[in-house]
Amino acid sequence: MPANRVSPSANQTLFVIQLSNSRKQPISYRGKNELRSTDYSTDWKLKLGAGVVKVRAMKIEPYINQSPFFKGLSVEHHRELETICKLKSVKKRDYLFHEGEKGSNMFLLIDGNLQLHKNTEDGREVVIRVIKPGEVFAEVVLFEKERYPVSARAVTGATVLSFPKAGIHRLLDEEGFRNDFIAMLMAKQRYLAERIQELTTKDVEQRFFTFLRSQYGEKETIHTPLSKKDIAAAIGTTPESLSRLIQRLHEDKIIDWKGKEIRILSSPWTWLE
Repeated sequence: MPANRVSPSANQTLFVIQLSNSRKQPISYRGKNELRSTDYSTDWKLKLGAGVVKVRAMKIEPYINQSPFFKGLSVEHHRELETICKLKSVKKRDYLFHEGEKGSNMFLLIDGNLQLHKNTEDGREVVIRVIKPGEVFAEVVLFEKERYPVSARAVTGATVLSFPKAGIHRLLDEEGFRNDFIAMLMAKQRYLAERIQELTTKDVEQRFFTFLRSQYGEKETIHTPLSKKDIAAAIGTTPESLSRLIQRLHEDKIIDWKGKEIRILSSPWTWLE
């Protein structure tokens, strides 16, 4: 089924529909839905040839509206972004893109988790960031680099919206969009500077709790889809060092980590800053 480009108005709802063909390959279709719903997704049945296929139509506007990266843009600019994006699914442990690959898209993570990492000369992986839903990444290819400077691998099954470089460049011809977009990029640059400072000045325990707070907030119970190995990589330490830290925190009755659940038994957030 072909993808149709539409220009949404205030009375239209833009959906991206994802289904599979007979070879289990994903197919994306963009179109309008006259039904009104507050849900982010809707189950539809489409008649394809002689058969009927049940699909899920995802309303993409809320994901763009609620992403902190796009908050500085107007409603009109949000709708313009909707017209150029595409939906993509990534299986657990599969790569969305590799370091050095020609960069043609920036991305917004809809669900799941993605890990951005670089490979050192001796073959080690250095985790730059674990991306959580609502975050935009790979925007560096829009201006500075022609190739992705890092690799992006799905830590869990993940869904992203991709925004083509050529489409973003067309929108940047408009002064209002350009000014808002540059402001967002500057905010992202400040985050990266803080990340470098964190890795060079904080010890493993501080980095561990800073990571939990940034990913899940200051909660008493955290449900994480990430493995201990993934978290160790995200905070710049080895799995062995993280295991020793967890054992000590458990003995000190600070945390209790069982399976995918982490219970915070004391209040470590107060001494992080």
